[in-house]
Amino acid sequence: MLCDIGVIGLGVMGQNLALNIERNGFSVAGFDRDPQKQETAQKGFSDKKIKVFDNQKSFLNTLKSPKKILLMVPAGGTVDELINALQVNLVKGDLLIDGGNSHFQDTERRWRELKKEGILFIGTGVSGGEEGALLGASIMPGGDPNAWPLVKPILQAIAAKTEDGQSCAEWVGAGGAGHFVKMVHNGIEYADMQLICEAYFLMDRVLGMTSYEMHNVFKEWNKGELNSYLIEITADILTKRDDETNVPLIDVILDTAGQKGTGRWTSISALDLGVPVPTIAEAVFSRTITAIKDERMVASKKLKGPQPFYDGDRAGFIEMIRQALLASKVCSYAQGFQLMRAADKEYGWKLNFGTIALVWRAGCIIRARFLDNIKSAFEKESGLANLLLDDYFASLIDQAQDAWRKVISKSVELGIPVPAFSSALAYYDSYRCDRLPANLLQAQRDYFGAHSYERIDKPSGQFFHTQWI
Repeated sequence: MLCDIGVIGLGVMGQNLALNIERNGFSVAGFDRDPQKQETAQKGFSDKKIKVFDNQKSFLNTLKSPKKILLMVPAGGTVDELINALQVNLVKGDLLIDGGNSHFQDTERRWRELKKEGILFIGTGVSGGEEGALLGASIMPGGDPNAWPLVKPILQAIAAKTEDGQSCAEWVGAGGAGHFVKMVHNGIEYADMQLICEAYFLMDRVLGMTSYEMHNVFKEWNKGELNSYLIEITADILTKRDDETNVPLIDVILDTAGQKGTGRWTSISALDLGVPVPTIAEAVFSRTITAIKDERMVASKKLKGPQPFYDGDRAGFIEMIRQALLASKVCSYAQGFQLMRAADKEYGWKLNFGTIALVWRAGCIIRARFLDNIKSAFEKESGLANLLLDDYFASLIDQAQDAWRKVISKSVELGIPVPAFSSALAYYDSYRCDRLPANLLQAQRDYFGAHSYERIDKPSGQFFHTQWI
């Protein structure tokens, strides 16, 4: 029997996607160059309609035409090597799908190169981790539009579903659009996680709350506007006790954080496109400063600052933290969508931002209740320049900003770092400001480099230079 689709790369993600595809009624062929992964997969697939092959030729021969092959291998050179190895055995109309975390520019290049050979190519973002791969992920395919009808039934079947039954797999756009959207998703994820960490840190360091008390706070927050996957798992994390010491596990975890690079890619892309994403970038920098643990230990003994102590209304401060977190979170999403809008203009992808919000409503790491409001905002005004200009989000921040400012002020007063909260507020204040101090900056540039400047009392596009001395 010929198989509907092939999966190359039988690590945990590849295996779980294969199981998900099979569970939804499609036959699967699997291949991995690693004999141990072949063996592990074979055991896991023993009672499934999934065939595991130990050589590429047999794997390819069992696929229905046109061949549809999902690549679940590490991003970078491995993908190119695999494409080159497969390409000699593919014919026009066959389809390759890169489901890894590839850089969108690599996807653009691969799409163009394969298009010349008549081979279809999709670069798709897949969010949701191991559980999402098995039970339903958020899937963001982009590449050759002619390829989408070939795999739409499969990808929409295995994707997560919203409460109203809509599939969280929709076509994003041509070329590298799918991987770009996934990259921005991850950038927002970085910001979202850092913001939650700052809320936790304030409750821990300023209010001296126990992990169980904080669990109750996050659990309660998850019932309202902050309802999201990351808030939910934070509440769960804070109840877990260490098997060895019986203390809260969170208290024995080393405070150094790693990263896979997608947050950095988002920040670099924003710089390339000239789009402000300070909260996302600050979240990346916040991870990098955790990595210099030894230096921080030395500095903690040498550098002085205030002692964090709060003698005010505890419940009131917790509520202010909630509002600061909500307002900052809105700004991080606004930055992400603003970046996608700039990329859409630059690359001509014709992104549908309402559809992207739909795809993120379930399955992915940043799924959150207010994605419904984001979807509604773009349905109401497809050309919306920034989420902050939508009535719902403008009103939300207006109601939260007094508390937001007080939390940041108190954090500064007590010496507690809240870089993501602060950068989000600075972004908001900069965006709403009709005149920023760039007039002085332009004068400085003209003074030392004769870069010229425009005047507010002259037509746009006219440039002037002054002999300053």
